Amino acid sequence: MSLDRRQLILAAAAVIVLGLAVWTLWPASTPTPASAPPAKARARGGRANTPATESGPVDPVKLAELAASAARHEPGGAGRNPFRFQPKVVAPPPQATRPAPQITQAPPPVMTGPPPPPPPQPIGLKFVGILQRANGVKWAVLTDGKSPTPMYGKDGDIIDGKYLIVKIGAESIEMAYTDGRGRQVIRLTGQ
Repeated sequence: MSLDRRQLILAAAAVIVLGLAVWTLWPASTPTPASAPPAKARARGGRANTPATESGPVDPVKLAELAASAARHEPGGAGRNPFRFQPKVVAPPPQATRPAPQITQAPPPVMTGPPPPPPPQPIGLKFVGILQRANGVKWAVLTDGKSPTPMYGKDGDIIDGKYLIVKIGAESIEMAYTDGRGRQVIRLTGQ
């Protein structure tokens, strides 16, 4: 008996759900604007000047509105879709035109006085090696590539009468001209 009672409750619930679904989805019984007579015709109390069909009067085609609508759209506009709502395209406000910025180059500096002296020539010596004495003083071995005998010097010595040894490092030597110009680092492998 309990099985029949369950089936009865389930059947009643199914009928209620089906009734709610039909009531919610059933179309409204209000007349559509196409089947209702125009407001002007009802106000005059007569029939509208529209052709009648078996289902009722038909609204006239509003040619003026169609022509205005066609004038707003581009001819053959591929982007126009009559079945989809699209808001009116509003042209962006015109932007204020600014004059192009004037780019002025600074005038070249005016030279006053004599031109500066040209930079000194690179030092033409090659760093060949390092000799370290028993007292810990490092001596640099240099060659100019022309004479067969090498030149020797320690920090502060003048080589070949025009170059000064500023500092001797582990793998390089720092040299300059005797007047202090043209400081240059020469590596152990050469210039």
